[in-house]
Amino acid sequence: MSQIVKVGRRKNAIARVFLNEAGTGKLEVNKRAFDNYFPTELLRLKVLEPFNVLEINPSQYDIAINVNGGGITGQAEAVRLGLTRALIETNEEYRSPLKKEGLVTRDARIVERKKYGKRKARKSKQFSKR
Repeated sequence: MSQIVKVGRRKNAIARVFLNEAGTGKLEVNKRAFDNYFPTELLRLKVLEPFNVLEINPSQYDIAINVNGGGITGQAEAVRLGLTRALIETNEEYRSPLKKEGLVTRDARIVERKKYGKRKARKSKQFSKR
């Protein structure tokens, strides 16, 4: 029974994915039920997208996920990347279909910092000519 540990990141969220190949289908996030942690169907679909692309049933694996930082969407996408990396380590043939869907690449976009003299990162104060 081999355990694979992979990390996924997105925005400020960091997810550690522990994947056991011989499993019963247990899927928990931060020691909570998967459906309880990700409340909306869209987030659940986003997390399980690697399994849907490969047409694999996630019940073959035991998956434990530790995720922290960022918001719920960033966490879901970080978990998705971690799962993708773990599945690729189980079978190298999974790489090409996952890469075709754009799941292998880390999305490096993060929030731009606020600048002084501005309201946000780029938004300026209202300009008055007179």
